[in-house]
Amino acid sequence: MTAQVDYLAVLFANTSGASGDLLGSDEKELGQLVWQLVDLKNKTLGRVNELLIKQELCDLTEKQEEAEEDNGSLTDSVSTAANLESALNQFHLTLTNEVNSIGAGTSVCLCTDGQLHIRQVIHPQAAGKNLLVPECFFSFFDLRKEFRKHFPASDLKAVDVHFMAESLNLPVDELTVLDSSEVLPREAAVQNVKAMASIALALLPEPLSHTFLYPERVNEKFETGTCSKMEKVCDNSVIRARGLPWQSSDQDIARFFRGLNIAKGGAALCLNAQGRRNGEALVRFINEEHRDLALQRHKHHMGNRYIEVYKATGEDFLKIAGGTSNEVALFLSREDQVIVRMRGLPFTATQEQVLAFFGQGEGPTEVCDVSGGGDGILFVRYPDGRPTGDAFVLFSCEEHAQSALKKHKEILGKRYIELFKSTAAEVQQVLNRYSSAPLISVAPAPLVSMLPTVSLLPSPGGVRDCLRLRGLPYTATIEDILTFLGEFTRDIRPHGVHMVLNQQGRPSGDCFIQISSPERAFMASQRLHKQMMSGPRGVNCRYVEVFPCSAEEMGLVLMGGTLSHTPTHTHSRSRSGTGLSPPPCKSRRLSPPTYSFAGAPPVMSAEAAAALYPPIGQMMLAPRTMAPGHPYYPASTQVYMNYAAYYPSPPGSPNTLGYYPSPSHLPTPPHLTSPGGLVRMPGLTFNGVKDLISAVQGYQYASDDGLAMHAHGLMHTHDPARTLLTQSKEWVCI
Repeated sequence: MTAQVDYLAVLFANTSGASGDLLGSDEKELGQLVWQLVDLKNKTLGRVNELLIKQELCDLTEKQEEAEEDNGSLTDSVSTAANLESALNQFHLTLTNEVNSIGAGTSVCLCTDGQLHIRQVIHPQAAGKNLLVPECFFSFFDLRKEFRKHFPASDLKAVDVHFMAESLNLPVDELTVLDSSEVLPREAAVQNVKAMASIALALLPEPLSHTFLYPERVNEKFETGTCSKMEKVCDNSVIRARGLPWQSSDQDIARFFRGLNIAKGGAALCLNAQGRRNGEALVRFINEEHRDLALQRHKHHMGNRYIEVYKATGEDFLKIAGGTSNEVALFLSREDQVIVRMRGLPFTATQEQVLAFFGQGEGPTEVCDVSGGGDGILFVRYPDGRPTGDAFVLFSCEEHAQSALKKHKEILGKRYIELFKSTAAEVQQVLNRYSSAPLISVAPAPLVSMLPTVSLLPSPGGVRDCLRLRGLPYTATIEDILTFLGEFTRDIRPHGVHMVLNQQGRPSGDCFIQISSPERAFMASQRLHKQMMSGPRGVNCRYVEVFPCSAEEMGLVLMGGTLSHTPTHTHSRSRSGTGLSPPPCKSRRLSPPTYSFAGAPPVMSAEAAAALYPPIGQMMLAPRTMAPGHPYYPASTQVYMNYAAYYPSPPGSPNTLGYYPSPSHLPTPPHLTSPGGLVRMPGLTFNGVKDLISAVQGYQYASDDGLAMHAHGLMHTHDPARTLLTQSKEWVCI
């Protein structure tokens, strides 16, 4: 608005709850509207109007009602309305008629004492009841901000009607000052309106010569959009909302914060480790003032649930809503599109199948065309190009999107498809989760970063005498795997079956098998690749991918490391690609964020370790020395807990266990009192460091040349230091 308006409608909204700076913070219903028209050109005042909402009169005490009847009304016109919708429409109609009756101008704008009357009372209550707000409530002047243009030294939070009247030498004796937690009487609201009208008139003449330009705006609808990770987001403009219903969308969040201006694309729903909504959202507002008003809605209700509102940072928002993919930016660049998320798609699903899924139906209302055809479909993939089973689809309008959502759990191929209304921020978050590092770093440093500085990738000349099975049924057992291998079972090395478990100890669908020779491993991969495997009782039938790999690659994955995921040809390998896919588990690790360990001297020299351990042994951690004689698990001893993302299961073929002493020709390590203090235990079941310590408890003072009989085999028990090594689940020194 570049020209001064003709009229100001000075407005005061009064609820049956808190007033002042806490107005609207307790969700109490609107009970009274008082306004007075100010003619800015002629510098005259109109009549004072009062509108009461009947349904809220019951919140007033009997004493207040009696006092009001005795004193009479202080306004020129008093009317009543049955509900909020009638009150808002009646206010707009009365104001329009009054302006038209004067005939000196047509432009009118509301003027309030602060932001709360419009942003925290009228708009939130109308949104909670799904009411349409008249157009006049979407722009207004904040009398406090207009006053500060001429008195900039005053603090905006300290400015109120009483302060402004005193500064302008206006009489203030009639103003009623109450605590913010108290209910404001009807006559006090009328007094405030009259004082505000006088202040507005006092700002017009010289020397102030104030003009009312550029009113405050209330966004009529939430604008969706994208956010780049390179964008700078102010920490004082972001909040975190918690306790949202799981089916909430960004439009529901915008409706909850109606009256406050959310930045474009500023509502981002948070997802849990499984990619499902966790009831939290990060919301970015246009400035700090709107963020502070949003914090006052802490524990306000969305339906039957109360929502908690807390401060957040710009970094938090960018981790959730920021993106760098050009493909996603192009997909989300279309304006006024409604996004629907598909979950549970077959991995072989194509754009044509998705279009046919939404295009089928018995009637025209059941057919919902995808906006842009194939360009309106975005499949979510892993970094190596494998599909995740998720996709996002664009629809041109809300009606088509609602028709699409009616196909929830209908069948595509042989699977039922879950459909959810989605947001631009959720698209960014899902793509970030699957195509890059975890969004929020809560896990400790990876295991490989804590190891000695050695080359972690296997050498190009490694012998590929192992098999990697991918895509196993989650119910598959070792017996099922042996049945699947068929004639190649006789080529399995002792203790050569290693199933990979996820963070929760459940099968991840991957398995490593050690084969007697590279030739047999290659032959098995050629013959068994993409053959079908059935779980117990013939259920969960699915095809299994079989790849040859080396023992070093297998050991690195089982130790929690990762390999280069660049696809390569079968007969050519380089250090830039091993042909192995990333591990299937995408769950967040549950370990603490950091570990701090006191320095410990090495158990043996690097030369002795290189002679004793196989190449994968170079990756073991520095052992933690434990003093002899302490019971079970000394509290003062710090033992590294291996929180790698993937754990190998106990080997399953063959089913016998044996223990072998280390070679006698090795030099005696400096920390051992006599030779032969190391025992190699292939296939040791690993259930935690405490179990290992408990297993060797009681064998720390054996004779120099004696052997102690353990429940599972023989152990050398020379060294009282009882040092525990966590290398590859094979070695223990006692």
